[in-house]
Amino acid sequence: MESYICIHGHFYQPPRENPWFEAIECQPSARPYHDWNQRVAAECYEPNGVARILDRNGLIERIVNNYSRISFDFGPTLLSWLETEDPATYRRILEADLESRERFSGHGSALAQAYNHALLPLCNRRDKVTQIRWGIGDFSRRFGRPPEGMWIPETAADLETLDLMAQAGLKFAILAPHQARRVRKRGERSWRTLANSDIDSTMAYAIVLPSGRRMALFFYDGPISRAVGFEKLLADGAAFASRLLGAFSTERNWPQLVHMATDGETFGHHHRFGDMALAFALHALESGPARLTNYGEYLERHPPTQLVEIWENSSWSCPHGIGRWKEDCGCATGAHPGWQQKWRAPLREALDWLRDRLQSLYDTDAARLVKDPCAARNAYIDVLLDRSPEAVERFLDGHQTHALGAGERVRILKLLELQRHAQLMYTSCGWYFDDISGIEAVQVLEYAARAIQLAEELTGGPGLEPAFLEILQKGPSNEPGLGSGRDVYQKFVKPAMVDRPRRPATTRSARFSRTARRTASCTPMA
Repeated sequence: MESYICIHGHFYQPPRENPWFEAIECQPSARPYHDWNQRVAAECYEPNGVARILDRNGLIERIVNNYSRISFDFGPTLLSWLETEDPATYRRILEADLESRERFSGHGSALAQAYNHALLPLCNRRDKVTQIRWGIGDFSRRFGRPPEGMWIPETAADLETLDLMAQAGLKFAILAPHQARRVRKRGERSWRTLANSDIDSTMAYAIVLPSGRRMALFFYDGPISRAVGFEKLLADGAAFASRLLGAFSTERNWPQLVHMATDGETFGHHHRFGDMALAFALHALESGPARLTNYGEYLERHPPTQLVEIWENSSWSCPHGIGRWKEDCGCATGAHPGWQQKWRAPLREALDWLRDRLQSLYDTDAARLVKDPCAARNAYIDVLLDRSPEAVERFLDGHQTHALGAGERVRILKLLELQRHAQLMYTSCGWYFDDISGIEAVQVLEYAARAIQLAEELTGGPGLEPAFLEILQKGPSNEPGLGSGRDVYQKFVKPAMVDRPRRPATTRSARFSRTARRTASCTPMA
């Protein structure tokens, strides 16, 4: 009976660009680098494309592209940054998918990702569709093929999200073992209720969705994934390979798939030299008794024989389901003992309130200019990927209700940019950390502020900001001297705003050589 191994890396950084300049400003906490994208790229993304395998004497025996032998996903906004700021690494990522197609029976190892890592179960249906469509559109343009699977941010799942993914043509997703509720064999009627993550992760499962559609689900091996992410298994590449091989059992009578999933940044950023441990383990496994594979290849060879139901509104990093992104559930990084997260609910409430008003404005105004406002918004990914005049012209030609005048063209593009920022303001990292004054929460507030500004320009009205701030005021900060989310907005967001944003020809970081970027100093904003 064949045995398979698959290692999945979820590579992601939140978008960090100033919404008015579309460039990343200095982030002092990332020193000696200019910003966190640069730092993580240098410590993880670049090394995994040129990972070293050493011989017994500590000399380099070979250099390999780790991405070509694992399953992986990259956030679309991160790939956009890599494309301009680290084109060599970006090219290796794309090449790895091509190589993996040759290695794994035509199945590429890259998976798509919901566009800007919004917590999908907390999105309304319309935003879920856009997040999925933009993620697929971005992936298809970059990798030259439609994706077979999609990484769900934080593996946060509900049936509506999975149904919309299946409707979009996606074949599978990856979840945590504790997200499985019960299973049964096909052809049988009785379900087996699961407890304590006891689903057998060594096979694919099928889920029947509300529409009647089906898709496959893979539940990663929890103990091995935790050992890699948090228990220093990457300190020894040989031990890593041995741990994977040790998960097979002679008692199973099917082609077993031992697979794990973790943040891709684990391989080099969170664990120094993790890229080398991964390279060593992959090299050792290639000559072992199990075959390296990816999810697409395994699914084609061994379709699901069992059905599964999931716990809705569950995720991989919050034992309370999805509380970490909407309430003070008790989850925190541990860096600030005693801090509360009562700010999470008001932040979510404020953004939901703003989203609904922005959506109403968009629907009413865009209906005069484009045939289908929802379809135009979902197709706007084509413009985000190519902002050339020719691409904008093609987009408008395909959606306009009539030949738009110059003023109307500006107006519809402003409306679509308003909707883009309304998506970006839901990036999950805004809630994940410990305070509403953190750089991630400030970032989502900046996207909200840009959307508010665009709405004011479009309506010429009094604006949405006062009511928005009233809700933010209910969110208390832990930082001394900062009272609430309203104060955070006034102190950190308002100074970043400009009246007439203009995208620079090159970002600040693009003008530095790699060496200079790693040593560039920056002055914190007041």
